[in-house]
Amino acid sequence: MTAEERQFLLTAAWLFVRHGQQHRARALVEALTEADPRDGVSAAALAEFMLAEGEGFEALKVLRAADFPPELARAEAILETRALAMTGRTEESAKRWKRFLESRKGRGRSWIAQ
Repeated sequence: MTAEERQFLLTAAWLFVRHGQQHRARALVEALTEADPRDGVSAAALAEFMLAEGEGFEALKVLRAADFPPELARAEAILETRALAMTGRTEESAKRWKRFLESRKGRGRSWIAQ
């Protein structure tokens, strides 16, 4: 699949969401993720759909298989934090978010208590 085809399908999925057709959008994103499980953009979109439907364990699998570009570090951290919390792993969820904040601001400037 070319980059243009991938971008077209992601745009189509976004349009489906905007028009209240989440099931069609999810089908497109699932196809993209199946074609390339390491694509962080598609994985983030699919994880968002999964989390919205309470599928925390599945979202974690998708997120951990993907490679996220640096510009999606915040999205990756938020999605993984939510998925961990949804699966009952609240302590691990808090640690994941803290690790992200420390990577952005430095350990001493993180607003989360040590």
